[in-house]
Amino acid sequence: QVQLVESEGGLVQPGGSLRLSCAASGSIFSIYGMGWYRQAPGKSREWVATVSSGGRTNVDDSVKGRFFISRDNGKNTTYLQMNSLKPEDTAVYYCNAMIRAIATPYEYDYWGQGTQVTVSS
Repeated sequence: QVQLVESEGGLVQPGGSLRLSCAASGSIFSIYGMGWYRQAPGKSREWVATVSSGGRTNVDDSVKGRFFISRDNGKNTTYLQMNSLKPEDTAVYYCNAMIRAIATPYEYDYWGQGTQVTVSS
C-alpha cells in the first residue's frame, strides 16, 4: 500500500558522481523524515543522511561535503547526490522514510529495496 522505490545505482569511477532517488507512493497522509542508509560488504548498516519534512538536512561526517540530501515534497521523493565518490562508498544504499498512511493513526518506518553503488576503476 505504501512503498519506497529507489532508482538504480551503478558503477562509478572514483571521483565520479551519482544521484539516487527514492519515491514514496501509496495511500500517504504525511511524510516526515526521509533519509538514506548504506551497508558495505562485511559491515553493518549505517546512517548516511536525513532530510526533515521542512528541509533540514544532516549528513554523516564520512560523507560531509561530498553527499547532499534533498527532497521534493510535491513528488514525495528524496534524493542523494553523491559527489567525489570513493571506493569506500561502495555499498547497498537504502532509502528510509517515516510515513503516516491515510486512515492510520500513527507513522511507520518504511524502507526502500536497496540499490548497489559500486565505486571502482
